[in-house]
Amino acid sequence: MSKDIKLRPLDDRVVVEPVEAEQVTAGGIVLPDTAKEKPQRGTVLAVGPGKLLDSGQRGDLAVAVGDEVIYGKYSGSEIEVDGREVKILRETDILAKVVK
Repeated sequence: MSKDIKLRPLDDRVVVEPVEAEQVTAGGIVLPDTAKEKPQRGTVLAVGPGKLLDSGQRGDLAVAVGDEVIYGKYSGSEIEVDGREVKILRETDILAKVVK
C-alpha cells in the first residue's frame, strides 16, 4: 500500500496509520470487534515542519516518515482520508519509536 497521503500536518503534529489489532490471541481464541484493544502502534505517514520556538525557528521532530511508533491509547484525533483511518497526534503524544 502506498504511503502517500494528501495531508500536511501543521507545527509538531504527526499523521500515523494505526496497525490493525490482533484478530486471534496467542492461545487461538478469535476476538470479536468489541473485545479488541485500541491499537497503540502505527506507521508515520506525514510529519509537520516542527514546533515554532520563541526564537522564531522551528524545532526538529524526533520522528520521520516511515518510522514505526507507539503512542498513547486515547491520544490524537482519528479521521478518515482517502478511505484510510489515520490518527493525527502531537509529537509529545508519541511514547516511543520502534527500533528494528
